[in-house]
Amino acid sequence: MSKLETALGAAHRPNQHEVEEITRGAHGDPFSILGPHTRDGQSFVRVFRPGAETASLIDETGKVLAELEPIGTDGFFSGAVKGEAGRYRFRFSHAQVNWEEDDPYRFAALMTDLDAYLLAEGRHYKLYEKLGAHPVTLDGVAGVAFAVWAPNARRVSVVGDFNAWDGRRHVMRKRHETGIFEIFVPGLKRGETYKYEIIGPRGDVQPLKQDPVGTRQELAPSTASIIDGLVEHEWGDGTFMAKGREWQDANAPISIYEVHLGSWRRGADNAFLTYDEIAAELVPYVKEMGFTHVELLPVSEHPFYGSWGYQPIGLFAPTARYGDPAGFARLVDALHQADIGVILDWVPGHFPTDIHGLGRFDGTALYEHPDPRRGFHKDWNTLIYDYGRTKVKNFLVANGLYWLDRFHVDALRVDAVASMLYLDYSREHGEWEPNIHGGRENLEAIAFLKETNERAGEYYPAASTHAEESTAFPNVSRPTYLGGLGFHFKWNMGWMHDTLHFMQEDPINRKYHLHHMTFGMVYAYSENFVLPLSHDEVVYGKGSILGKMPGDQWQKFANLRAYYGFMWAHPGKKLLFMGGEFGQSAEWNHDQSLDWHLLEYGEHKGAQRLVRDLNTLYRGVPALHELDCDPNGFEWVDTSDAEQSILSFIRKDRHGRPALVVCNFTPNVHRGYRVGVPRGGFWDEAMNTDAEIYGGSNVGNMGGVEAEVIHANGRDHSLSLTIPPLATMVFTPRG
Repeated sequence: MSKLETALGAAHRPNQHEVEEITRGAHGDPFSILGPHTRDGQSFVRVFRPGAETASLIDETGKVLAELEPIGTDGFFSGAVKGEAGRYRFRFSHAQVNWEEDDPYRFAALMTDLDAYLLAEGRHYKLYEKLGAHPVTLDGVAGVAFAVWAPNARRVSVVGDFNAWDGRRHVMRKRHETGIFEIFVPGLKRGETYKYEIIGPRGDVQPLKQDPVGTRQELAPSTASIIDGLVEHEWGDGTFMAKGREWQDANAPISIYEVHLGSWRRGADNAFLTYDEIAAELVPYVKEMGFTHVELLPVSEHPFYGSWGYQPIGLFAPTARYGDPAGFARLVDALHQADIGVILDWVPGHFPTDIHGLGRFDGTALYEHPDPRRGFHKDWNTLIYDYGRTKVKNFLVANGLYWLDRFHVDALRVDAVASMLYLDYSREHGEWEPNIHGGRENLEAIAFLKETNERAGEYYPAASTHAEESTAFPNVSRPTYLGGLGFHFKWNMGWMHDTLHFMQEDPINRKYHLHHMTFGMVYAYSENFVLPLSHDEVVYGKGSILGKMPGDQWQKFANLRAYYGFMWAHPGKKLLFMGGEFGQSAEWNHDQSLDWHLLEYGEHKGAQRLVRDLNTLYRGVPALHELDCDPNGFEWVDTSDAEQSILSFIRKDRHGRPALVVCNFTPNVHRGYRVGVPRGGFWDEAMNTDAEIYGGSNVGNMGGVEAEVIHANGRDHSLSLTIPPLATMVFTPRG
């Protein structure tokens, strides 16, 4: 050994305490110990590789640069290097078996100063490009860059099969300015599973955690994240995306088919269909039925299938139940190429307590609010995000934008908004704490919702947002600059409850309840409304929509048809849960396919044909959609005939062109029933839900009626109509 080598020899050895901390996996800053270092002009390299008996430093050609000295017996090696270490690798041996590895500790910090600044500020709206697991090539070496937010952790390691799930092997670098831990692991490829091993602030090892920003996860009940990176797909939906603004216009015909991917249809032996198999069947069906959009129940990964996706943990990962993220991208692309918009249910309102998820992620209440009065949902036994924490809000806003960005989703429907808006939501007196002004509003959640809508509008102006909000909270669908929450549309839960209550009444009693069908017009223009007959109305013992209808089999279907006709003619956008379009008889069961065999029966086929034709009518008659959210597009003709349960009203388009709607909610036929209209001429019977082709009795007006100059309902002209039983009719003026 030369004198230089002897002089270098002592400098490279760390003190015993540092070695013990590294080998126990307790050192919080392994980059200060491992990898290449220079001290007093002397270079040395250290490595910790459990299981190795010898370690050599080699260059890119395989030439040995230095034999490393073992420090202890646990796989810690250290050695001096002449000059700079440069691009080196390690050659290890054990029991005469040799292998080579790159050193994760020789690579510089991954995150740029700009990324760190934006993350610290809570304004990194594409944080999914930096956090999570991303296949990259650094300094000519292929591998995976990992980054995770865990500010209160003493130590974070990435673990997987690639390191025998040994948390000592790939301890991450902490970026103190952001609380982010990061590491580049050479040699890893897509498809490897991983989790994070975290030591909390008190030194306790947490349950292994999946990646909060992981883009792919194992199929439940397995819970590991999978290295996949951001979805890679060659999109073919440019024409559709170019006209995206049309889909959020309050004057557009928006008719939504709500779908649960796991139970719309099943394969052989009741197996899930893949995203591609769903696309092959769903796209042509929705196109044929005339819906403008599909709304997908949450596809974010969720451990409990029975939650239908409403208890998600993997917010950035499309569920593995139907395939990989690229498969979901292909489904969206296929819908877009068929001119069908995609609305995605999004759940920032709560998350489950599963130990591999976000709860006490770094050993503290990090994502959830630390006060259980604000951080725990009693109804759902779930946790509630801390909306006032800057980085939690950034995480959620970025997640919403992620689906718009990477998967071309057209709209987000935000679930359970009411539970977010109110501090006393489903809480008794003494179980909640007022806000700083003494009120019940959750000011932090309100600020979060506004920011989500503002950022969506800023970065994806063609996208829209819908709120499921069940209270009278003001201005939900008004712009934030006007004091609103910034949503484009709000679900009209009041309309749904009132009208279903009416329809469930025996027709003989409906004369006492007709106000349930008219009351919605009192507030119809306070928001931009969607009329929802959603999955929530066909679960938990509520039965199907058809099952709610009174009477014998014929009357049930006649009531259903009349109700759908009223809904499609009423102001507001339309939403119907799958199965409702053909009169599914049984309550929805998420564990099996819809009862498609029912279409072998005429009344079910007729209901399906009616919904298709209602969609065609809704899209084709501007009076039925252009002023859905404008009071100038509606006027009552007659609401006074409660005795016979007949309603009539006018819809108008932007040019004042009308459509007359007449609804009869009893099984009685009326002949010579006079209804006032705003103009003379011939009025075509554009829709009659009692038509024989829909399963009705075929009572009607032989295609239309000539208006007479006879005063009725305050109008100079009127129609003398034959009104069929339990039916809705739509008339449009010819010419």
